[in-house]
Amino acid sequence: MKSAEIRDAFLNYFASKQHKIMPSSSLVPGNDPTLLFTNAGMVQFKDVFLGEDRRDYNRAVSSQRCVRAGGKHNDLENVGYTARHHTFFEMLGNFSFGDYFKRDAIAFAWQFLTQVLELPKERLWVTVHISDDEAAEIWINEIGVDPARLSRLDEDNFWQMGDTGPCGPCTEIFWDHGEDIPGGPPGSEDDDLDRYIEIWNLVFMQFERDSSGKMTPLPKPSIDTGMGLERIAAVMQGVHNNYDIDLFQHLIKSAAQIIGCTDLQENSLKVVADHIRSCAFLVVDGVEPSNEGRGYVLRRIIRRALRHGHNLGASGSFFYKLVGPLAEVMGEAYPELVSMSEQIASVLKKEEEQFARTLDKGMGVLEAGLAELKGTQLPGELIFQLYDTFGFPTDLTNDVAREKGYSLDMEGYEKCMEEQRSRARSASQFGLDYSDNIRVEGSTQFRGYETLENDANILALYAEGEPVGSATEGTEVVVILDQTAFYAESGGQVGDSGYLQADSGKVEILDCRKSGEHHLHIGRVISGEIQSGQKVTAAVDSNVRQGTALNHSATHLMHAALQQVLGDHVVQKGSLVDSERLRFDFSHNQAVTPEQLRQIEHRVNREILRNSQVNTQVMSMDDAKTQGAMALFGEKYGDQVRVLSIGGDFSVELCGGTHVSQTGDIGLLRISGESSVAAGVRRIEAVTGEKA
Repeated sequence: MKSAEIRDAFLNYFASKQHKIMPSSSLVPGNDPTLLFTNAGMVQFKDVFLGEDRRDYNRAVSSQRCVRAGGKHNDLENVGYTARHHTFFEMLGNFSFGDYFKRDAIAFAWQFLTQVLELPKERLWVTVHISDDEAAEIWINEIGVDPARLSRLDEDNFWQMGDTGPCGPCTEIFWDHGEDIPGGPPGSEDDDLDRYIEIWNLVFMQFERDSSGKMTPLPKPSIDTGMGLERIAAVMQGVHNNYDIDLFQHLIKSAAQIIGCTDLQENSLKVVADHIRSCAFLVVDGVEPSNEGRGYVLRRIIRRALRHGHNLGASGSFFYKLVGPLAEVMGEAYPELVSMSEQIASVLKKEEEQFARTLDKGMGVLEAGLAELKGTQLPGELIFQLYDTFGFPTDLTNDVAREKGYSLDMEGYEKCMEEQRSRARSASQFGLDYSDNIRVEGSTQFRGYETLENDANILALYAEGEPVGSATEGTEVVVILDQTAFYAESGGQVGDSGYLQADSGKVEILDCRKSGEHHLHIGRVISGEIQSGQKVTAAVDSNVRQGTALNHSATHLMHAALQQVLGDHVVQKGSLVDSERLRFDFSHNQAVTPEQLRQIEHRVNREILRNSQVNTQVMSMDDAKTQGAMALFGEKYGDQVRVLSIGGDFSVELCGGTHVSQTGDIGLLRISGESSVAAGVRRIEAVTGEKA
């Protein structure tokens, strides 16, 4: 039975049991900032399990794309060396939100395995939590499992979402690969060997754990199950190693043909076959290679694949050529692989070409270091040199060293890293950072949406990084007010400038920034004296604010136009908006052509000519998502968010900045430049209004 057939059989079986088939969610979790990647089927339903979201169905089934590389769940180092570790896998899961519970969940699983897949019952083994008599009774008395093939375990059979929240026992179903494979049943001394392999985990969410550890029964218990497609495919295809299933064999044979490798048992082929899946699907979901966050993990996976291709004798670019074979074997289930195949290949090829020289140089230095090595541990100084000078990731160094029987001196490496951090910290002491010194009660109320001038009280006054009671003419100061019309730098928009006028003196404000709940008005006393606790009038420079508003609204229009012209993969990577110009960085892996720039500019100016309304609305994050509002990756948002819509649905984004009231105010936009910022990131610069 092919992998695709198993996936379809699973979804169709549970659909026949009144489960709603849900598509796989993105590998970039939209509802959990604590997760680097989606790593389980329940992630897209987490808010439902927590009671924070309600759906119009109470049963669901999915085949969820998952990545475990980086963060808490990281299988990267083991991929290629074991039978079942992957960076990317599919999790088949069925879910009940306060509907059916243990009896039906167990019956469904058993029926699917023994009747739909027709697995022999005598090859299955079951575990339950040591305290879960109910589940044990269902298995033995209702399902008819032989008590000799049921184990009661402790911690391994208890699941929790976190230190607090929903939790409960689970029951797991194992497959016995046969007597010729070493290992014992679950709970035995040698259960960590490969004879008995877990294929399905059924979690019974029946308790709520509080901070004291007390567990209270949930009023509506739920079900969360997960079964790895690759594992069950290995069972159905009579193989012991996941890399021997049809899906991987297609990729392994394709990689061998592209590289020119004749030994299909090479571990490096398994690495390449695994990594093309995670890399391609991460690009599909908007992740671009970079030096931070998810982009850095993607870069590491790509580079690890390239290193293993190098091991196999690959010459020239090869990795991107596997996008086609991947689309052949997974494109029917995930059509985005087919529709985006050119873009995926382009991203991977560009990264491959950029890393080629680094790989050659780094491997040369590493191999020379290993040849001169006395002992079995690679020194931390060499690991650091490879990373710092040649951009050679430590996990690649570890891969090479492990293959040759060496370990890494990570303590020495960390010492070198800390010395570098100390040098960086010393170099940064020339600028004053007030954030650690500010100890002011209360907060600054922002009133800049409705006015450019307001009366306020000085809550605190700082000079040279220290709190002061007063400041005289010529002193550079930071002033904190109880309320202000000054916008503090955020979301790419620069802070406002203007003046603070007191009875005894005047301050020219050159910038405004945030520190926690306070706005820092940064400037210089230009006449007289000001004092902490004094009343002032805060007045924003209206000309500067208006110029900034023109450019900020134009930035939103350009973001929308970029997606319309270049594609939905365009995601904002950064911006700078001031009164003179705008700068917009976005994900795109090749130069924007002159014709595309003309189209982008035309679409923006067409919307300006329409004099469309610019509306803002404060709503819940859930309502904003429903409206299709775009959010900036990496920004933190509260429960209530500000949604800016231009021209109805031409542009809908979360934004706390200041804007024009209608697009006609912008006048005109002219693109002044397009360039590369980093791998996979482009920059457009433009001017508006009179400057255009």
